[in-house]
Amino acid sequence: MNSLKKTLLGLVLVAGVSSGVSAWVYSAMQSDASGSEGAVVVEAVDGSAYATPTAYTPAVARPAVETDFTKAAAATVNAVVSIKSTVMQQQRSSSSMEEEFFKYFFGQGGGRSYTPQPRIGMGSGVIISEDGYVVTNNHVIDGADKIEVTLNDKRTFTATLVGTDPMTDLALIKVDADDLPIVRFGDSDKLQVGEWVLAVGNPFQLNSTVTAGIVSAKSRNLGMISSGRTLGIESFIQTDAAVNPGNSGGALVNTAGELVGINTAIYSETGNYAGYSFAIPTTIVSKVITDLKQYGTVQRAMLGIVIHEMNDEYSKEKKVKLRKGVYVEDVAERSAAMEADLRAGDVIVAINGVETPTPSILQEQVARYRPGDKVKIEFYRGDDKKSADAILKNSHGGTEVTKAMNIDMLGATLKEIDDATKSQLRIRGGVQITELSAGQFKQAGIREGFVILDINGVKVMSVKNVEDAFRTIIKGDNTDKVMFIKGIYPNGKMAYYAVPLSEQ
Repeated sequence: MNSLKKTLLGLVLVAGVSSGVSAWVYSAMQSDASGSEGAVVVEAVDGSAYATPTAYTPAVARPAVETDFTKAAAATVNAVVSIKSTVMQQQRSSSSMEEEFFKYFFGQGGGRSYTPQPRIGMGSGVIISEDGYVVTNNHVIDGADKIEVTLNDKRTFTATLVGTDPMTDLALIKVDADDLPIVRFGDSDKLQVGEWVLAVGNPFQLNSTVTAGIVSAKSRNLGMISSGRTLGIESFIQTDAAVNPGNSGGALVNTAGELVGINTAIYSETGNYAGYSFAIPTTIVSKVITDLKQYGTVQRAMLGIVIHEMNDEYSKEKKVKLRKGVYVEDVAERSAAMEADLRAGDVIVAINGVETPTPSILQEQVARYRPGDKVKIEFYRGDDKKSADAILKNSHGGTEVTKAMNIDMLGATLKEIDDATKSQLRIRGGVQITELSAGQFKQAGIREGFVILDINGVKVMSVKNVEDAFRTIIKGDNTDKVMFIKGIYPNGKMAYYAVPLSEQ
């Protein structure tokens, strides 16, 4: 057979897991909005959309390129840390069929017993303040019951979680220490394709590893964070600096030793480096961590539009002359775009004077602002170029500050039920509400003594199950965040509740 087979590349989040190093791999094949099969991601973005051709001028002498990276490395390695995250997973213990049968019918242990099994993840982080704030990737610490930070001088601290943002795969944690070394922030907007950069992190648990490469491309949208139902904001810096599992959350710095990105992912068939790595630019990082530090959650600004990238094929389909820009497929009701009179069929070409030839660049520009900020949108409607001012809104259609949400908002004290309660109610497990205060449970009409059996279709056997369900709902991309709870009262009456988890 003479035909060549295409090799599918995988997108790897570069965090090491367990004693051996593995990785989470995402398929690089995507489908477009119409449902047709798209190209491999590495071929999906047209580099010409970002490059600005310049005339060849042989008479002009170009300055020598600085290739001594020692100062940049020295300014960075001490401020890049190793992060160990521990997740206590529940694992069912073995038992015979007879034991399962006996427990099921007689209520002793409910037919299931669990022993926590730790799952260890390794990654990197960057110290951004002398008093111990560290930025890393969300996927490095996601769901962790314990986070440990080890400095380059071998000191180890237990970190507290300040906040996370799954939409950008960023997280902010804090260690109790002073006078720590930091990495100065640089301006990722000033990075140029072909410029030297260094990746600093802890691949394969090899502390303080520095690799060098060049910026291969900017504003890459890979569909990585937007996998499944999660809405992600992606505008990656692509480099050929070697990055491997354990590098996630580490620093990408320029030759001046300034932070220009947070290393996040690689393309690989094996889970190890194969030529390309990707970093979140500091234009996004600085906004996200500032919000997390100040508010505990990101103040997400939204235009309220459904968009599609322009290219030759799509422009012919929509009968639009432009080959660059962001096509507006739909405008949401009560959105900033609707109030600015944007319409389906418009092509956005700039935000506040910055050109937006692709959706990733448009997303990056909007992500710099907060609800209530005004932006100038330049767009084409047919052959006519227009502009409009839009007041950006939050996910609820307002301009108020979004509050951080945690499980305390439920207003409940919880405990796992004992064997006597299981036997009395003829159930195998559940979590009982022993005390209620002002909160979402009380507002929904739930009373003390209620035993939670199920949240959003997932069985509840422990308090941690409730916490995990809450976290999953909060991190989801649904605008309406609701707990659908099934349970039983001590008198045997079944009850069902819908508990809204409002961000306001």
